[in-house]
Amino acid sequence: MEKEYVRSLFDKIAYRYDLLNHLLSGGVDLYWRRAAIQKLVGYQPKNILDVATGTADFALATMRLHPKQVIGVDISEQMLEIGRKKIAQRNLSESIRLQSGEAEDLNFSNDNFDAAIVAFGARNFEHLDKGLSEMNRVLRKGGMIVVLEFSRPKMFPLKQLYFFYFKNVLPFVGKLISKDSEAYQYLPDTVMKFPEGKDFLERLRSAGFSSLNEERLTFGIATIYSGVK
Repeated sequence: MEKEYVRSLFDKIAYRYDLLNHLLSGGVDLYWRRAAIQKLVGYQPKNILDVATGTADFALATMRLHPKQVIGVDISEQMLEIGRKKIAQRNLSESIRLQSGEAEDLNFSNDNFDAAIVAFGARNFEHLDKGLSEMNRVLRKGGMIVVLEFSRPKMFPLKQLYFFYFKNVLPFVGKLISKDSEAYQYLPDTVMKFPEGKDFLERLRSAGFSSLNEERLTFGIATIYSGVK
């Protein structure tokens, strides 16, 4: 995926991104993020890295873990600006810091974080395997990765309804609200191409993770993947 292309897409829709996320998922994305964060409860991570943080929703969700510091990185400066405003409004600027950064070239030393997380961003990595390897590199030994990503339902008739929704309804509603048809055509395309289930767990294994697990949510519309370095 061309990095500059992805950056420009998300810069353009940044001001409507949160509204569209909640609207197009029926508000379920909030539950999905909470469920993903729950995976980290037993680990009690103090330093967390949120890759492809966007407008910082996932970073903000980590606050229920009472971490010492959360750093969010993203390639879209417009998304980061919105995230910083949300963080400031909640008086969390000392706990959460956002900075420009690429998944494939994380500007942090080895063994730096207790947890590395990414929500709905892994499919936008220009090089998925390189991004996962970088997340492994910056994690300390025993640190945990949690990836929340869209997946594809397999049950009839939900599978057929989902595909219709993603290919027809979502781009239409996205264009209506964000005035950008390209971005919301891009979204279903990336979901359809993303390696899911066992294929993605194999990618995590290749990146150096073990104790791998997947939990499908809401009839398989989204999946939480986790692993340990």
